[in-house]
Amino acid sequence: MSAQPDLLYSEEEEALRSAVRDLLADHCDAPGVIARTESDIPHDLTAFKALGEGMGLAGLLVPEELGGQGATHREVAVVLEELGRAVAPVPYLTSAVVATEALLAVGDEELLGRLASGRTVGALAVALHTAPGAPFKAIHVEGGLLQGELTGIADAAAADVLLVPADDGGLYAVDAQAVTVTPQVAFDLTRPLATVTLADAPGRRLGDAEPAVRRALRAGAGLLASEQLGLADWTLTETVRYLKERKQFNRPVGGFQALKHRLAQLWLEVVNLRAAARGAADALATGQDVDIAVAVAQAYAAGVAVHAAEEALQLHAGIGMTWEHPIHLYLKRAKADSIAYGTAGAHRQALAALVDLQAP
Repeated sequence: MSAQPDLLYSEEEEALRSAVRDLLADHCDAPGVIARTESDIPHDLTAFKALGEGMGLAGLLVPEELGGQGATHREVAVVLEELGRAVAPVPYLTSAVVATEALLAVGDEELLGRLASGRTVGALAVALHTAPGAPFKAIHVEGGLLQGELTGIADAAAADVLLVPADDGGLYAVDAQAVTVTPQVAFDLTRPLATVTLADAPGRRLGDAEPAVRRALRAGAGLLASEQLGLADWTLTETVRYLKERKQFNRPVGGFQALKHRLAQLWLEVVNLRAAARGAADALATGQDVDIAVAVAQAYAAGVAVHAAEEALQLHAGIGMTWEHPIHLYLKRAKADSIAYGTAGAHRQALAALVDLQAP
């Protein structure tokens, strides 16, 4: 029988958190992120470069001999918690996790090295809402040339290379210069979606698409829970801080019992989410009961993140409804995350099958 995992944060993980938080304070302050969502350049590639090239965090999952850090999903989870806290508009989850996991599955050392350096951004050309194990769209390929259209591709606009599944069962690397990327109207302004059109685009076959996509989406779903945790934790912390300062009838609003109960309930949900998210990250790192841990985390995470953001919006009252306050970014990210890499319902269904506990 295997020992129980230690889900507490190590000293190294806390040091990593502190470094990432400091960097994001410099690069992704709320007014800056809001201004970026109103511009033609929603991605903060300077922040991504600082994370990837400057701190070496783009290659956390890549072995050292290929130019990466040789770390685990636990360290990546800590980075994603901080990115969630800042709703940072960087393609970290899509490139350093999802695209990287797909490349690890096919063993493409050249591309892994490029992504690990942080100088190249990769994107898996599978719609963001696709759950691990769900069917995904494949593009027609003939003679190494790819033809077709894919929609709902997250962070495609920032990508240098796209990993495209084809109808011959292969996964192809396609240079972003060879495709047309058309922005789609996305609910979450900090993680833009796009339509990718391929017209006789040249591609290099990397390996089999099915296992690579499945592995990539599973890691994406499992580690998305850490982003949702960071988001929920920030919204709860900010709401408590605001309610301590905001006065009504000459006393802090946070002193009213009805609000205390709502915050206590939310705190319990966030604590439970932390356990689920850490469990998923540890399972991905050790390879123990991965499918179950990921399904548990995603079955729970979406509801907590959305609830936390909704409560923050309500409890900030009038100021929470303004464009200048960043809460709307958190609510939109939470809602978009709730269908990313599969809905909570899809993960509950997967979990029921995994533990043989079917609905009546």
